[in-house]
Amino acid sequence: MHVILGVIFHFIGGFASGSFYIPYKQVKGWSWESFWIVGGLFSWLIVPPLAAWITIPGFEQIISQTSGTTLTWTYILGVLWGIGGLTYGLGVRYLGVSLGSTIILGLCAVFGALIPSVYYNFFPEAGKDTFTLLLSTDWGRMVLMGLALCILGLILCGKAGAMKEKDLSSGTEQSAGNKEYNLKIGLTVAIVSGILSACFNFGLEAGKSMADTANEIWKAANPGAGEFLFRNNVIYVVVLWGGLTTNLIWCMILNKKNKTFGDYTNKQTPLLKNYIFCALAGTTWFLQFFFYGMGESKLGNGPSSWILHMAFIMLIANVWGLFLGEWRGVQRKSLATVIAGIAIIMVSVMVVGYGNGIR
Repeated sequence: MHVILGVIFHFIGGFASGSFYIPYKQVKGWSWESFWIVGGLFSWLIVPPLAAWITIPGFEQIISQTSGTTLTWTYILGVLWGIGGLTYGLGVRYLGVSLGSTIILGLCAVFGALIPSVYYNFFPEAGKDTFTLLLSTDWGRMVLMGLALCILGLILCGKAGAMKEKDLSSGTEQSAGNKEYNLKIGLTVAIVSGILSACFNFGLEAGKSMADTANEIWKAANPGAGEFLFRNNVIYVVVLWGGLTTNLIWCMILNKKNKTFGDYTNKQTPLLKNYIFCALAGTTWFLQFFFYGMGESKLGNGPSSWILHMAFIMLIANVWGLFLGEWRGVQRKSLATVIAGIAIIMVSVMVVGYGNGIR
């Protein structure tokens, strides 16, 4: 039952992440940097402490009593992740929701899932799964098989993207879903984003002591009730400060360079609707990690949780891409390739879930 609930929570989180960019498409008359940072204020500054306040009484004390070293590393990894999150938006802008999300999150899944387990091979810690453990157990090998399938699905979706570009450049139709499609620029920022986005998972590892404290307090107040579903919410507050720092600096630079500071007060645009859609996008974005923490608390395995989370995001993002017409005008072979990639990603999710079930 714990595994089933964990998978369900990860699916909800994946749906939130794979869908968050959709409201941005309803923002009218604003530059990318303007709507990105307005939505980001909700993602990284407003909603995280609100969620922590609702779910973890006294979360401020937990943060204030945490060592400076832990807070610093959690924040720094958040800054690095922020660069990944920033380039995520650019990757989606130039590659589309489906292909951009797939490449970025596929790389993020690989690095985020494997590097912590490799790290714990050299610096063992109680309760943490090492890469050796994954290789030496049936459930661990099943999880790694699921990761391998996820990578295969990623490769197929990437190939479909190249086929899509060829189809669009040789024909007369323009992709209805993404008129800014640019494979070269998109791939560059997507690779940077995919690698640095994995730092979010590293930030969770760095700030784990805060989650452990929240878990211990809750279990003491609720004996026999199991693990605390919302323990990670306190870590998000600190990690996302780092993400806010990176994105705020860059978006302000772009506002100045592009002379777009006027977007925020431009009455020639639907200001109220723009702010509402940005708030919706930012809040939806945060919900991915709200449910990620719940899923991880049920599965109890970092690599599996990270793989499931990324796989579900890729799945939902690709379905949205198909729904929004980002693959309109391409040949049937290209469409079949991306659908095959999505199907393999779905299978990878089930394999990882099964691996956790036999643990």
